[in-house]
Amino acid sequence: MRGGTSKGVFFRHDSLPDDIEARDRIFLHALGSPDAYGRQLNGMGGGVSSVSKAVIVGPSSVEGADVDYTFAQVVIDKPEVDYSATCGNLSSAVGPFAVDSGLLTPEAGQQTVRVFNTNTKKIYHATFEVAEGVFQPAGGFEIPGVSGTGSRIRLDYLDPGGATSGKLLPSGNAMDVLDVPGVGKVEASLVDASNAVVFVAAERFGKTATESVSDLEADKKFMADLDAVRRTAAVAMGLAATPETASLGNPKIGIVALAANSTTLAGTSIAAGDCDLSARIVSMGQVHRVLPLTGAMCLGVACRIPGSVPSALVREQAGDLRLANPSGVLPVDANVVTGANGVAAESCTVYRTARPLMAGQVLVPA
Repeated sequence: MRGGTSKGVFFRHDSLPDDIEARDRIFLHALGSPDAYGRQLNGMGGGVSSVSKAVIVGPSSVEGADVDYTFAQVVIDKPEVDYSATCGNLSSAVGPFAVDSGLLTPEAGQQTVRVFNTNTKKIYHATFEVAEGVFQPAGGFEIPGVSGTGSRIRLDYLDPGGATSGKLLPSGNAMDVLDVPGVGKVEASLVDASNAVVFVAAERFGKTATESVSDLEADKKFMADLDAVRRTAAVAMGLAATPETASLGNPKIGIVALAANSTTLAGTSIAAGDCDLSARIVSMGQVHRVLPLTGAMCLGVACRIPGSVPSALVREQAGDLRLANPSGVLPVDANVVTGANGVAAESCTVYRTARPLMAGQVLVPA
């Protein structure tokens, strides 16, 4: 299924072995990893992190949810399956898959499915169109990074703070100054909403956050420095004991800058007045072609946190924040409040589309 700007192989929980190692071997074979050539030609993956993914959907294990959703990021060049983060884009396809695969019996019209994500231990609500017992993917809603249109899927993430670390601000600060070996001191905001993400000003690295994906990835020193910041931040967030042991999937890291003119991967122009912030996020060592949806939600929340790096750069909006990215402009609505116990993220809402691409059997070695 395609969900948002990601694509993955979806499995019913009862079609997989209970043993995690046996299950991971299936995922590696199914996606075509490890592949030293970076193409995943021997499987269903596509050589970039946004299409090297597996999803497990099964009956709910908690009260207040209809189904469980487990996300698996399949590493492209190593025999590894990473469960340290979730995928917001593919979360949009979980409800439709649950309906189409017979895990749920829906009613006609708008259907809301309550999904428990086992990676983050958080529940979100997905609302989408159903007719004649199946998900209706056709519609006129368009999202950046996906050709064509589809029916709109609303995703409401309730209480998204602390999904990975247990705290919206794992260090207790809206902004920290990290002392990064080989890089120096870097101002960074360590935010955990839907996923843990480190946000730094693009200007600190001589960037504008309007660069193309290829230009950023071609700057090897920039990519190495950014990963060093990410790994140092992982320790500060309590996600790793040492920088060397930080997982590839969590936290992610993003550069942000003032809204500016830019050009998308499709060659269309984004005017500075049509966005509120320019952003690029690195996921699994690659610059994301859009924004990871959980990363975008975390950025939306970070923009609403006083004193954070993004809040100092964003053009303030009462409604949706418009985040410029390599494929277009992504709107995110984040509700953040400040009270006696500090800052809290009450909710975050985004809209996606999804489509079933095929159903059948994926072949793996016996």
